Amino acid sequence: MPAALRDASDFSLMLGGPLYQLWRRTRLSGDALELLHRRAVVLMAVAWLPLMLLSMMDGHAWSRDGGELTFLRDIEMHVRLLAALPLLLWAEVIVHRWTYAGVRQFVSNKLVPDAARQRFDDAVASAMRMRNSIRMEVLLLGLVYVVGLAFLSQIHFKVGLDSWYGTKAADGTFSVSPAGWWAAIVSLPIFQFISLRWFYRIFIWGRLLFHFSRIDLCLMPTHPDRCGGIGFLSTISQGFAPIMLAQSALVSGVIADRIFFGGAHLSDFKVEIVGLLGFLWIAIFGPLCFFIPLMARTKLRGLHEYSTLSQQYVREFEAKWMGKHAPPDEPLVGSADIQSLADLGGGFDIVEGMRWVPITWRSLVQLVGITLLPIAPLFLTMFPLDELLKRLFGVLF
Repeated sequence: MPAALRDASDFSLMLGGPLYQLWRRTRLSGDALELLHRRAVVLMAVAWLPLMLLSMMDGHAWSRDGGELTFLRDIEMHVRLLAALPLLLWAEVIVHRWTYAGVRQFVSNKLVPDAARQRFDDAVASAMRMRNSIRMEVLLLGLVYVVGLAFLSQIHFKVGLDSWYGTKAADGTFSVSPAGWWAAIVSLPIFQFISLRWFYRIFIWGRLLFHFSRIDLCLMPTHPDRCGGIGFLSTISQGFAPIMLAQSALVSGVIADRIFFGGAHLSDFKVEIVGLLGFLWIAIFGPLCFFIPLMARTKLRGLHEYSTLSQQYVREFEAKWMGKHAPPDEPLVGSADIQSLADLGGGFDIVEGMRWVPITWRSLVQLVGITLLPIAPLFLTMFPLDELLKRLFGVLF
């Protein structure tokens, strides 16, 4: 373990586990996940380039008659290996930096009381053990190969056409091509393993936040972030944006193949799109809801305390300035009492506006937009090209 991560508060969601150690030993990563470009190039060279070469050797890289799904026409595979896979690798760097800083803020901002520091350290240590689990990553690797074999048995599902994966004989048997074998044994397991590993890491993060939420944190109802001082958790959630973008791009690639080569329509995939959005939003934002009881108690306590303080101050203010015994030697203009009253009202407004969950609208809208971004171009397929051009010209001219 790097020396910088020996303290319990120096927790990173990504710096651990067999794959991380493999990156370091093969000099594809530094201690803090540097050398991202090396990992991306190597994985794309192993996962995508052989598919291109094998398809060319087999005569299925491209076709002029358009009667088969050639490799260069397979939108899903290119999106999966050339877009989604690098995004998942990039997300490791982003999430490492943001979760590392986020966990440290619980300690540096004195949110964890001394009496609960052991519980905090135990929660972090448990998350580290899960992150470093060799057994879990071996289990995930075995799972993706089971899925890969199932993929081979269902390989003709693509669009009902002959494809670079293989061809269907007259007797109904399906012959897998060398490129199809490489896809099932190497390319798809690489992508699926990294994807499942990401969902496991998200689970670890959610579990860690659950344990933090059970600690009686020292939240401040007047904190300007209107989240009691843990508004940075919403910012950390934005660090998972590359994962959401990668998964959305993958689903868009799958849908695009069905639309362009299978005769499907975008409206046929409403359930898939809504299910994707719902699952991703729950996975990223759901764990923040664990803090609702703590934040609700903090807000109610703040309202009670500031209501009592405001009542006391206003009574004294009125007795001093509105009563019959106002000090004649103290000018009203420029008096600090007026400014103090205004400051007290501003503090009460912050307490009253404190959220019940550490999620900001800005973070929510940004991640919704990022998730929908790869799907948006598919809406163009709902209109014939000539009709779409007519409507555009009608709007512009």
